Amino acid sequence: MDEAKLDKNHYGWYRDLRRYGSVPHAGFGLGFERTVSYITGLANVRDVIPFPRTPGNARY
Repeated sequence: MDEAKLDKNHYGWYRDLRRYGSVPHAGFGLGFERTVSYITGLANVRDVIPFPRTPGNARY
């Protein structure tokens, strides 16, 4: 947050959610993009994402 110069006060609600950790989960989520990446044989899932959200890509 400091590196991105985000105001920590705007994200207080989210930080409170993670104060005591997250709920236990398996950590598996295949997703549509990963399935398409597997079927097409593309090595990088970023090549099949229709609307990528990479750092510096969106203006806000």
